[in-house]
Amino acid sequence: MMPLRNDRLLRALRRQPTDRTPVWLMRQAGRYLPEYRATRARAGHFLALCRTPELACEVTLQPLARFPLDAAILFSDILTIPDAMALGLSFSEGEGPIFERPVRSAADIGRLFVPDPEVELRYVMDAVRVIRHELAGRVPLIGFAGSPWTLATYMVEGGSSKDFSRIKGLLYDQPTLLHQLLGINTQAVIAYLSAQVAAGAQALMVFDTWGGVLAPRAYRDFSLAYMARIVAEVACEANGQRVPIILFTKGGGAWLEDIAATGCDAVGVDWTVDLGDARRRIGTRVALQGNLDPAALAASPTSIRQQVAQTLADFGSGCGHIFNLGHGIQPWTDPEHVQALVEAVLAESPSYHVGADA
Repeated sequence: MMPLRNDRLLRALRRQPTDRTPVWLMRQAGRYLPEYRATRARAGHFLALCRTPELACEVTLQPLARFPLDAAILFSDILTIPDAMALGLSFSEGEGPIFERPVRSAADIGRLFVPDPEVELRYVMDAVRVIRHELAGRVPLIGFAGSPWTLATYMVEGGSSKDFSRIKGLLYDQPTLLHQLLGINTQAVIAYLSAQVAAGAQALMVFDTWGGVLAPRAYRDFSLAYMARIVAEVACEANGQRVPIILFTKGGGAWLEDIAATGCDAVGVDWTVDLGDARRRIGTRVALQGNLDPAALAASPTSIRQQVAQTLADFGSGCGHIFNLGHGIQPWTDPEHVQALVEAVLAESPSYHVGADA
């Protein structure tokens, strides 16, 4: 592999000094880009795009051709793991993911298995390898997975949900059975992320998209405990250094201290949390990633620059901030507004790193 020419992200994740705040954006490769839509049309459908390493590489690199970002993130989907468990995943236009065989009983859970990352999920590992080769050391590559709880919500509900009634019913009626499902998912995520590191991922992120729908005790027992196990058990040594892990719970502002205590390297913060408050609560234990409201990108470039400046000021001077949105870019976003955001980070953030220490 080529030496890494831009290591700002990795340095920030380790709370080491940087010349400016690194920036990347959740869903930076996606439907808001016309070139992405063209590539997806060539693929035929979304899953074909995910399962073709060369096309996954193409869309991973597309935002880097437009914007001076400090990281690439693997183009894939959080549902690759349950898809590999033979649950019959498909995507319906306007409806999102649908599983033909949802997991609703002890017998259903008993049929699950931990996919081999180099067999059932080989296409993801091949994509990581191709992307690392094509990046040629330009910026680091972030690998990712969905959290065990978030994966379970889709597996039990059979797709997206507004009220999560099926999985919450399982949680309250048969908690032991749900823990069994979460244990299988956790083993799968550990194997999957470890394989991504072996294939070339230089940082990892766990997306706990639906952890925020849980009550506090349920969050700690059914989501956070399993993410802590992932942090502890993922085989993530590369070149003698631990590959940093970011944990992100959407709607998880009440539990930032608990998330930081898992041993992760960074906590992702959504836009409902004041970044300065998050820093005061967590202190110097971990880096923070976030947290501009994605809807701010609907405003004018002038307003976007102001919001970027405010987010940087909220964190303040020093190490350990990765600029990002509080969730993913929306499909309606104007790419020129993303350009304004990135340019504002590059222009405004160096002043927060002059003479900064940890």
